[in-house]
Amino acid sequence: MDPAVPLPLAPLLLCRAADSAKDWAILHGVAMRTKEEPNSSDVVNFAPFLLLPSPVPRALFDQAKAVQRDFNLLVHRLSQDTDFLTSCLKSTIQVDDFTCRLFRIYEQVRREGVAQPVCLGLHRSDYMLDDPSRSGQENGEPVAKQPRLDQLQLKQIEINCIASSFGGLGTQMPGLHRLVLRLCGASRFTTDQHLPQNRAMSSVAGGLAAAWELYGEQSAIIVFVVQEENRNAMDQRWLEFGAMDRNPSIRVRRYSLTEIHARGELRPDNTLLVDGLEVAVAYFRAGYIPTDYPTEQEWKARLNIEQSKAIKCPCISYHLAGTKKVQQELAQPGVLEQFLEDPEAVARVRATFAGQYTLELGAQGDQTVQMVMSDPGRFVMKPQREGGGNNIFGDDIPAALNNMADPKERTAYVVMDRICPAVVSNYMVRPGRDPALTEAVSELGIFGVFIGKGNEVVLNQEGGHLLRTKPSSTEDGGVASGNALLDSPYLI
Repeated sequence: MDPAVPLPLAPLLLCRAADSAKDWAILHGVAMRTKEEPNSSDVVNFAPFLLLPSPVPRALFDQAKAVQRDFNLLVHRLSQDTDFLTSCLKSTIQVDDFTCRLFRIYEQVRREGVAQPVCLGLHRSDYMLDDPSRSGQENGEPVAKQPRLDQLQLKQIEINCIASSFGGLGTQMPGLHRLVLRLCGASRFTTDQHLPQNRAMSSVAGGLAAAWELYGEQSAIIVFVVQEENRNAMDQRWLEFGAMDRNPSIRVRRYSLTEIHARGELRPDNTLLVDGLEVAVAYFRAGYIPTDYPTEQEWKARLNIEQSKAIKCPCISYHLAGTKKVQQELAQPGVLEQFLEDPEAVARVRATFAGQYTLELGAQGDQTVQMVMSDPGRFVMKPQREGGGNNIFGDDIPAALNNMADPKERTAYVVMDRICPAVVSNYMVRPGRDPALTEAVSELGIFGVFIGKGNEVVLNQEGGHLLRTKPSSTEDGGVASGNALLDSPYLI
C-alpha cells in the first residue's frame, strides 16, 4: 500500500519531523521506562513509534470496530459455560502446567461458589490485513507490491482477555501523527479526514470506574496487579489517572502478586484487603505468563483474589476464555451458534477467522500434522501464552513437532493459517537510533469494554483502537518486547 506521504522524505525534513515527533511524544506521555531502570521513572524515553501513520482501508477498520461488541458478548457467554471450557482444555491441561494451574483455580472457585458474579472485561481483538497476493511468497512465487484494497481481508490474530496494553499510549498517537503530517505539508482538513480519533484510554478507564461504582463501597480501592519489573508503567498510569478523573472518590494502588501475598488478607466474608484497604476491583496487568508466578506465594495470591468478592479484570474464566485452544474451538463449524443467537453476529465474527486446526491426539490432529509437515510455510503453531514471542513459524514447526518426547505434548498448541499482511514503507523511530526507512506490516487492535453479571449485560461497547507496526522480516512480538512500534491508522 502507498504510504501517507511520498517517500523517502528529504533529509532535512526527515530530521526536523523526527526531532519534533520525539519531543511531542515526551511532552504528551508517549513514554516508557528504560531497560536499565525498569522500575524507576527518574529516566524515561519516548516509546518507539512510526514516523508516519500507516494506511488502513476504512472499510476494514469499520468492520473491526463493528464486530467488537459481538466478541465481548461471546467471551462472556462462553466463560459461563463450564462444560465448554472443560471440554476445550481437557487435553491441554495434561501437558501445559501453566494452563493447568489456572484451570485448577477455576475449578476450586466454582466448587466453593463464585463470590462476585460481576465480571469486567477489558479485551483487545487483534487483526492483520491479509493480502492474498502474498500467499505465494513462501514458495518463491511473485508477490504483488501493491495489493488491491478490495482484496485485503480482516483476519483475527487473537483476542486478548488479560493485560490488554497500550490503550494509554496508543490514544496519543493520532496527535503525534497530525503534527508530522502537517510538517510534511498536509492540510488540517486532510489529517482530520484520514486520522480517526482514538478513545481507548477513556474507554478502558471508564470501564474500571464503572466496575468500581458497581462494587458500591466508596472507601474501597482499585488495585493494579503489576509485574515486578515494569517498563510499561506509563501506559498503565494513563488508565489509573483516567479512572481517578472519572470519579474523585476512586483511589488506585499498584501491587505485584508477591506484595499482595505478603500484605493482603482474605476475610471470611470474602472481602479482600491489601494494606488494610478493601479492594473493589483487581485489574491484572500481570499474571499472564509463568514467570509472574516464581513461587507458590504468587499462586496463592491469585487464588485469594479469585476467591474474593472484588471484581476481577479478568476473572479466571475470562482468562481461560482467551486461550488459543478456546479460540481454535470457536472457529469450528457450529460452535459460535452455541453462544450467539443472532445470525448476523455469527457472520460478523466468523468472517474474521483464519483457518485454525487442532493438534489433539486422534485422526483430526494427525491430519493437521500431515498438513503442516507438507507445507510448513503456510502455518503458525501457537502455545497457550500471552505477551508475544511465543509462536513457532514455518520451517521451525516440523522441528518443534519432531523434538517432542511425547506426542501428547502437541496438544499444548494449536495451528493457524499464516496471515500474509499487506506491506508498506515507513520510518521507524527508536531511542538512540536514526530514523530507518523499513518495509513494515501492521496489526490493528480494537478494545472492548464489557461488564456482565450472570446472564445480564451491564455494559458492552467498542472502546477505541491500537495500531502496532513492525518490520516485515519480524515474525512475532509486541511493543513491550521491543519488536513492534506504536502507530496509528491512516484511513484510505
